[in-house]
Amino acid sequence: MKKTHIALLILVAAAVCLIVVMFGDFSTYETFGTAAQNPEKQLYVIGVLEGDRKIQYDPQIDPNHCSFMVKDKSGEVRKVIFNGEKPRDIEKSEQIVMRGKMEGDAFRCNQIQMKCPSKYKNDQIATGNAS
Repeated sequence: MKKTHIALLILVAAAVCLIVVMFGDFSTYETFGTAAQNPEKQLYVIGVLEGDRKIQYDPQIDPNHCSFMVKDKSGEVRKVIFNGEKPRDIEKSEQIVMRGKMEGDAFRCNQIQMKCPSKYKNDQIATGNAS
Protein backbone atom coordinates (compact mmCIF):
# COMPACT_ATOMS: atom_id res chain seq x y z
CA MET A 1 0.00 0.00 0.00
CA LYS A 2 1.26 3.44 -0.85
CA LYS A 3 1.88 6.09 1.76
CA THR A 4 -0.84 8.27 0.23
CA HIS A 5 -3.41 5.47 0.62
CA ILE A 6 -2.46 4.99 4.26
CA ALA A 7 -2.62 8.72 4.91
CA LEU A 8 -6.03 8.88 3.20
CA LEU A 9 -7.36 6.00 5.33
CA ILE A 10 -6.13 7.69 8.51
CA LEU A 11 -7.76 10.95 7.42
CA VAL A 12 -11.09 9.21 6.73
CA ALA A 13 -10.96 7.41 10.10
CA ALA A 14 -10.24 10.69 11.88
CA ALA A 15 -13.15 12.37 10.08
CA VAL A 16 -15.53 9.57 11.09
CA CYS A 17 -14.37 9.83 14.70
CA LEU A 18 -14.88 13.58 14.65
CA ILE A 19 -18.42 13.22 13.29
CA VAL A 20 -19.30 10.64 15.95
CA VAL A 21 -17.96 12.89 18.71
CA MET A 22 -19.74 15.99 17.41
CA PHE A 23 -23.07 14.26 16.89
CA GLY A 24 -22.72 11.72 19.68
CA ASP A 25 -26.03 12.73 21.25
CA PHE A 26 -28.11 10.47 19.01
CA SER A 27 -30.95 10.30 21.47
CA THR A 28 -33.99 8.14 21.26
CA TYR A 29 -37.29 8.93 22.90
CA GLU A 30 -37.44 7.75 26.50
CA THR A 31 -40.17 7.53 29.14
CA PHE A 32 -40.58 9.32 32.46
CA GLY A 33 -39.52 6.07 34.16
CA THR A 34 -36.21 6.05 32.31
CA ALA A 35 -35.73 9.74 33.11
CA ALA A 36 -36.36 9.04 36.80
CA GLN A 37 -33.67 6.33 36.73
CA ASN A 38 -31.18 8.81 35.19
CA PRO A 39 -31.99 12.14 36.92
CA GLU A 40 -28.64 13.71 36.01
CA LYS A 41 -28.99 13.03 32.28
CA GLN A 42 -30.82 15.17 29.69
CA LEU A 43 -33.28 12.94 27.81
CA TYR A 44 -35.95 13.28 25.15
CA VAL A 45 -39.43 12.23 26.32
CA ILE A 46 -42.40 12.08 23.96
CA GLY A 47 -45.99 12.32 25.14
CA VAL A 48 -49.40 13.96 24.88
CA LEU A 49 -51.07 16.63 26.98
CA GLU A 50 -53.20 15.19 29.76
CA GLY A 51 -55.70 16.63 32.23
CA ASP A 52 -58.05 18.33 29.75
CA ARG A 53 -55.02 20.05 28.22
CA LYS A 54 -54.91 22.52 31.13
CA ILE A 55 -51.78 24.70 31.12
CA GLN A 56 -50.65 26.58 34.21
CA TYR A 57 -49.08 29.81 33.04
CA ASP A 58 -49.41 33.31 34.49
CA PRO A 59 -47.05 35.84 32.89
CA GLN A 60 -47.95 38.37 35.61
CA ILE A 61 -46.42 36.15 38.29
CA ASP A 62 -43.58 34.48 36.35
CA PRO A 63 -43.31 34.82 32.55
CA ASN A 64 -40.68 32.05 32.44
CA HIS A 65 -42.66 29.30 34.17
CA CYS A 66 -45.15 27.06 32.42
CA SER A 67 -46.39 23.70 33.72
CA PHE A 68 -48.76 21.02 32.46
CA MET A 69 -49.46 17.31 32.71
CA VAL A 70 -48.15 14.90 30.06
CA LYS A 71 -48.75 11.19 29.48
CA ASP A 72 -45.70 9.45 28.00
CA LYS A 73 -45.67 6.50 25.58
CA SER A 74 -45.77 4.02 28.49
CA GLY A 75 -48.93 5.64 29.92
CA GLU A 76 -47.26 7.33 32.89
CA VAL A 77 -48.55 10.83 33.68
CA ARG A 78 -46.16 13.42 35.13
CA LYS A 79 -46.07 17.14 35.71
CA VAL A 80 -43.82 18.93 33.21
CA ILE A 81 -42.23 22.26 34.04
CA PHE A 82 -40.98 24.34 31.13
CA ASN A 83 -38.61 27.22 31.87
CA GLY A 84 -39.91 29.67 29.34
CA GLU A 85 -43.07 31.29 28.13
CA LYS A 86 -46.03 29.12 27.23
CA PRO A 87 -45.48 27.59 23.78
CA ARG A 88 -47.97 28.94 21.28
CA ASP A 89 -50.81 26.53 20.43
CA ILE A 90 -49.53 23.79 22.73
CA GLU A 91 -53.16 22.87 23.48
CA LYS A 92 -53.63 21.96 19.80
CA SER A 93 -50.59 19.69 19.61
CA GLU A 94 -50.97 15.99 18.90
CA GLN A 95 -47.64 15.06 20.51
CA ILE A 96 -44.95 16.86 22.47
CA VAL A 97 -41.23 16.03 22.42
CA MET A 98 -39.51 17.44 25.50
CA ARG A 99 -35.80 17.62 26.28
CA GLY A 100 -34.94 17.76 29.95
CA LYS A 101 -34.44 15.76 33.12
CA MET A 102 -36.35 14.61 36.17
CA GLU A 103 -36.32 16.74 39.32
CA GLY A 104 -38.24 14.91 42.02
CA ASP A 105 -41.65 13.92 40.66
CA ALA A 106 -41.63 16.52 37.86
CA PHE A 107 -39.90 16.56 34.50
CA ARG A 108 -38.13 19.90 33.99
CA CYS A 109 -37.59 20.59 30.30
CA ASN A 110 -35.69 23.31 28.50
CA GLN A 111 -36.81 22.50 24.96
CA ILE A 112 -40.19 21.54 23.52
CA GLN A 113 -41.09 20.44 20.02
CA MET A 114 -44.77 20.06 19.19
CA LYS A 115 -46.33 17.97 16.47
CA CYS A 116 -49.42 19.89 15.44
CA PRO A 117 -52.35 18.66 13.36
CA SER A 118 -52.62 20.02 9.86
CA LYS A 119 -55.15 19.53 7.12
CA TYR A 120 -52.54 18.61 4.53
CA LYS A 121 -49.33 17.63 6.36
CA ASN A 122 -47.83 17.32 9.80
CA ASP A 123 -46.22 20.55 10.93
CA GLN A 124 -43.72 20.78 13.72
CA ILE A 125 -43.17 23.78 15.94
CA ALA A 126 -40.05 23.93 18.11
CA THR A 127 -39.43 26.18 21.08
CA GLY A 128 -36.75 26.30 23.73
CA ASN A 129 -34.42 28.42 25.75
CA ALA A 130 -30.66 28.70 25.84
CA SER A 131 -29.82 26.49 28.80
